[in-house]
Amino acid sequence: MSDNVKVSVNHLTKKFGDLLVLDDVSFEVMDGDLLCVVGPTGCGKTTFLNSLVNIYQITSGEILLDGKQVNTKEQNIAYIFQGDSTMPWLTVEENVRFGLNLKKISSGEKKERVEKYLDIVGLTKYRNYYPRQLSASMLQRVSIARAFATEPELLLMDEPYGQLDIELRFKLEDELVKLWEMTKTTVIFITHNIEEAVYLGNKIMVLTNKPTTVKETLINDLPRPRDIAAPKFVELRNQVTELIRWW
Repeated sequence: MSDNVKVSVNHLTKKFGDLLVLDDVSFEVMDGDLLCVVGPTGCGKTTFLNSLVNIYQITSGEILLDGKQVNTKEQNIAYIFQGDSTMPWLTVEENVRFGLNLKKISSGEKKERVEKYLDIVGLTKYRNYYPRQLSASMLQRVSIARAFATEPELLLMDEPYGQLDIELRFKLEDELVKLWEMTKTTVIFITHNIEEAVYLGNKIMVLTNKPTTVKETLINDLPRPRDIAAPKFVELRNQVTELIRWW
């Protein structure tokens, strides 16, 4: 793991009118981190992520990527939203290629990357299917392949598995870890699921209730593949649970 700072958030504050949602949030994400962000329901986790990519204009503070102000037009950032974000008029292959079509890379490299990531997420034989023909799990695999195919500097994921059942969620979490270990892409993963955060993250950042700030960031050095029944896993999950409690 690199010691280089990838994302630096300094005194981030976001208000909607008089409502203070993010209150003087400061933290750093190192290059190659898989940072899971958890907090009480409604604490502003999605607002925080949307502020990172300028979907929301921040009230004050700064967000830096590689020491520069975040600019999604100049920097290679991918965002996987909650739920299905595939384009229904495109096939699986065309969806995965979509982000690459916006970049100045050769047709040969596009083809190579599409083949690579279709294979990794197990969708090669479904390449000519349309989203309406796919299950919820497969749709999320398309979104994951599309995001990783652009080989982003930073990948943001906003509760991407929240609507899936437990078995499907674990399969997709394992695929994410496999891709992350292979590419060392820096990932910020928002989740309300504490077990998911402990299963995925090499760091876990706990947010407070609104007005939101960082309560604590924990290092998660549990060995992979992780066993959710292992005593140290349960101990860390309980520690995060206690940190989130606000009542």
